Amino acid sequence: MAAAPGPIPKTYPLARPRGLSLDDAARLCGLHPQTLRRFVVLSLVDADRDQAGELRFGTDVPLRVARILRLRRDLSLNYAALGLVLDLLERIDLLEAELHHAREGRGPWM
Repeated sequence: MAAAPGPIPKTYPLARPRGLSLDDAARLCGLHPQTLRRFVVLSLVDADRDQAGELRFGTDVPLRVARILRLRRDLSLNYAALGLVLDLLERIDLLEAELHHAREGRGPWM
């Protein structure tokens, strides 16, 4: 006769998952979670998946979503154009930061 299996051990995460859950990120952005999920599918917002397969967002997602909504509202851009414009704006931000850094490295005589 086989021995009865013992109780299933419970496992607990050692640390809180990094980033924001879908519901928390959507609440902070003022969006329905399905809209935020659509932004992920369209590659407008980056998200990772945790071990349970749930979406996790960086803490910068409210700023990114605010930029998306502002561009859509003010310029009436479709989602494909939004992706391109966001990429260009990020590139401009990066170039401006590099320029600022390069200027700081020079002496006042340059």
